[in-house]
Amino acid sequence: MAKMKDVTVRGYNEYDVPAMAEIWNEVVEKGDAFPQKETLDHEEAKKFFAQQTFCGVAEYKGETVGMYILHPNNVGRCGHIANASYAVKKDCRGKGAGKVLVEHCLFIAKQKGFRVLQFNAVVATNTAAIKLYESLGFVRLGTVPQGFENKEGVFEDIILFYHTL
Repeated sequence: MAKMKDVTVRGYNEYDVPAMAEIWNEVVEKGDAFPQKETLDHEEAKKFFAQQTFCGVAEYKGETVGMYILHPNNVGRCGHIANASYAVKKDCRGKGAGKVLVEHCLFIAKQKGFRVLQFNAVVATNTAAIKLYESLGFVRLGTVPQGFENKEGVFEDIILFYHTL
């Protein structure tokens, strides 16, 4: 598949949950990016996505190709800092959907009143994500040595990023 032009992102609805859960679970099962170890069944996914401040769904030619979740990174005096996670369907990665998801998330985060978008755990070997985030103006805060345990039980560094909104 060539670059995906005309990817659109919108807020999710209940009919999107099965496709969103499938894409989310692909990343969890691969075990190299998300901290979660357990996949979501339909009911868990429904509840999980409903708890977020916003969930975006990326579509290309009528197919759901990616999604993101947006929520506060912390509470109270740090509640103005958002956090997000992105997932793109396995066979659609590297074709532009991720960039559209992150750009949409930056817009929505500001619209929801957040002042900063922070990533707590970008795995250092996730070079595609790092390249994307840096191209969009995210700033590296630092590295946590061996902060992520991948599926094989190997500990990898994680990088923290932020973007002012």
